[in-house]
Amino acid sequence: MRKRERENPCGVCGHYHKYEEGEVCGICGHRAPQSSETTSIHISAFPTEILPEFLYLGSYDNASRSELLKTQGISRVLSTVPACQNLYKNSFTYHCLKDDQTLPFEDAIQFLEQCERDNARVLVHCMSGKNRSPAIVIAYLMKCKGWKLAQGYQWVKERRPSVDITQAIYQQLQDYEQRIFGSIVGGNPFPPASPSAGLPSFSFGFPKVDDPIPVPAFSGSVSSIFARSPVDINPQEFTFGASRTQNNVSGRPFNENLNSNGSDIAMDSS
Repeated sequence: MRKRERENPCGVCGHYHKYEEGEVCGICGHRAPQSSETTSIHISAFPTEILPEFLYLGSYDNASRSELLKTQGISRVLSTVPACQNLYKNSFTYHCLKDDQTLPFEDAIQFLEQCERDNARVLVHCMSGKNRSPAIVIAYLMKCKGWKLAQGYQWVKERRPSVDITQAIYQQLQDYEQRIFGSIVGGNPFPPASPSAGLPSFSFGFPKVDDPIPVPAFSGSVSSIFARSPVDINPQEFTFGASRTQNNVSGRPFNENLNSNGSDIAMDSS
């Protein structure tokens, strides 16, 4: 390698490779992102910091970049997917959870508590960093920080928007929350839906479903319309439409000005 290249290391991983030309680093696998990947490089290459200088959340791709983990000071890795291979056993302390449909929250939390006591930074990861590992992190926040499920979910979701916990895993979190805090009044929705801001409301003058129907207020001087006595109408005398004996404004029948043939009477020209 030429001296000029040795003096120009990669600005991300710190190794010497032709990152501007798209060459993959032979040490950590880093490469320059494509134009479409520029906005997502932070999410794809680096794990997400959940608690400062302690708890990190990511994917198996994050766990496979040893040099990047070292630059963030991470020395321990909690794997929630036993099928994932622990690549750097000489560099990191690994702890793998059992392959079970039910996440072993207590086992994972014991390892995380030990990491916290040792002031060691730890990465919690699954394959994509969207489901199992965020659930472990949220369970830790509930058990050790006293946060409710909705609060922990919102905290993690804001820092890693790609989090997408399945209904089955979320139900396990709800059960775990109940074991910690007891019965939760009202429960938590799945998932905690963030309110849609800025969306217009189209009600067209009709009350919304959740809005209370306004009750008309009547003053003491005016009697309620519901207190009036019903109008006594004989059903036989009631006809739909206009009556034959409708009167005009003057009180005379409308057919008074008609002759016997039904035609109008000619008006006097004078």
